[in-house]
Amino acid sequence: MLFIAEIGLNHNGNLDLAYEMIKQAKYAGASIAKFQLGWRSAKGELNFINEEYLEQIKQWCDYFEIEFMVSIFTKDALNLAKNIDFQRYKVASRTVKDDLALVNEIVNAGKETIISLGMWDGKDLPIPERDNVKYLWCKSKYPSTPWDMTDLPKDFTNSPYSGYSDHSIGIEIPLIAISRGATIIEKHFTLDKSDNTIRDHVLSATPDEFRIMTTIGSLIAKNIEIGV
Repeated sequence: MLFIAEIGLNHNGNLDLAYEMIKQAKYAGASIAKFQLGWRSAKGELNFINEEYLEQIKQWCDYFEIEFMVSIFTKDALNLAKNIDFQRYKVASRTVKDDLALVNEIVNAGKETIISLGMWDGKDLPIPERDNVKYLWCKSKYPSTPWDMTDLPKDFTNSPYSGYSDHSIGIEIPLIAISRGATIIEKHFTLDKSDNTIRDHVLSATPDEFRIMTTIGSLIAKNIEIGV
């Protein structure tokens, strides 16, 4: 199982908070701490991350032994990311919808690329038949509810999707996805769900919630693997 703690913009532009979130994500069982690169990122904006900040975040992730990953939103963000030794990239649903040429460029960089398809309405997959691409099923509604999930794949192993990117309140839907064969779970992560700086906090998991999700989810995945 791969558990992605989507820190995203929940650091509120505060690098000290970003440090603490990376640490708490590791303790909560996350495999990856993920940030967003190129979204609301102009100087003075909430998510301004330059090369210096990026290198600092990478050092913190290395220290806590958690993989650092970023969602790439722009060509400039991709060029910036190339300066860091990332294992893989993430592509958000919005980027697939708005800039498929950029998605192709990211995939052609050769690293494993995880792509969310919450806004993709094409008949076929956007980037078919590439060994370094994995897709996540996603509902791009913030927050989404169980009633929005009627088309969640019944069996991920017999679908185009390797996993699920979550925008729901709580951890129940990610656990259902794991029980249906999802091997990647991306869940927004926060230290304070009452923070109203951006809307993502309310639909995020706290460290305690994320820990429960990773613990139960790993047990479910293990039972599936051994056929229990």
